[in-house]
Amino acid sequence: MPNQFTGKTVIISGGAGGIGLALARELGANGMNVVIADIDQVQLATAEASLRDSDVKVVACPLDVTDFEQWQAVVSEAKKHFGKVHMVVNNAGVGGLPSRLEDANHDAWRWAIDVNLMGVVYGAQAATPSLKEHGEGGWIINVASMAGMGGMPYADAYCATKAAVVSLSEGWAAELKPFGIHVSVLCPAFVKTQIHNSHRNMQEKYKSAIKQSTAPTVDADVIKGAAALVEAGIPPELLAKRVVEAVASKQRYIFTHPNYRNDIAARGSRLDDAFADAQASPLVGHLINEKVTSF
Repeated sequence: MPNQFTGKTVIISGGAGGIGLALARELGANGMNVVIADIDQVQLATAEASLRDSDVKVVACPLDVTDFEQWQAVVSEAKKHFGKVHMVVNNAGVGGLPSRLEDANHDAWRWAIDVNLMGVVYGAQAATPSLKEHGEGGWIINVASMAGMGGMPYADAYCATKAAVVSLSEGWAAELKPFGIHVSVLCPAFVKTQIHNSHRNMQEKYKSAIKQSTAPTVDADVIKGAAALVEAGIPPELLAKRVVEAVASKQRYIFTHPNYRNDIAARGSRLDDAFADAQASPLVGHLINEKVTSF
C-alpha cells in the first residue's frame, strides 16, 4: 500500500552496516529509493547486493563524511539515478577514544568533531538545496544519541558532539519548516552496532596524528563494560521500525528507550531549579518580565 515514503529517495550515510543498513532496509521496504554511502567500500558493496536481493532500489556511493565535496558527489549521484532527493539520514558516527579529561588527545577530539558534527553539517548542507528545489518537502534525520541529552564520564567528545547535533537539529527544524522539510533528531540509548569499534574505519589523517601512547587512557574494565552494553543493545532493525513510526507522526525527537525518561526528566528538574534560583536572585531576577524570543 502506498505511503508518504513511496517513490521518494533517501540518502543514508554510514549505510553499509548497523543502524544505517537497518534504516535502508526499512525505508526500502516502505517504497523508498535508497542511496547508501559509506567509507568502508567492501562492506558497502556487500550491503548494496543484500538490499538489491531484497528488491530495494539501491545505489551505493563511497563517502568520507568529513569531505564536503564527497557529500556533494553523493547528492549528484542520487539525483542522477532517481531524479530527486527527499530525505537525508546523517547516520555516520564514531565513538571517539575514551579518556580522562586531563589525558584527552586533541586529535582524537578532532576526529570525533569532524565525523559526528561536521559530517552532519556537511550532509545537511549538501542535500538541502535538492530537498528544497522540487517543492515537495522532505526530511532530515540526524542521528545523535541519548548521550546528547546528558553527559557521561570518559566519553566527552562523543557526548559533546551528539549534544551539538541535538541543538543544530532544533535550529534547522525552525529554519526549514517553511519549506515543508521536517527535521528529526534520533537519540537512542544502546543499540547493537559496531560503534565501540569505530576506530576500524579511522581515516589516515587522524591515525597519523593520534599517538597510540595516549589512547585510550581509562581502565580496560571501563572500555570492556561499555562494549558489553553496546553488544546487549536493541537490534538495529527494531530501531529502524521505530524511526519510521516516529517520522510518520512528525516527531522532532525520536526516542527508542522510554526507560531513560526519568533520568532525562531529572535533568529537566535541575534546569528548572536553576531558573528558579535565577528568578530569586536580586541581580537578575528582574529579567523575568523581559520578552522572550522564540521560534
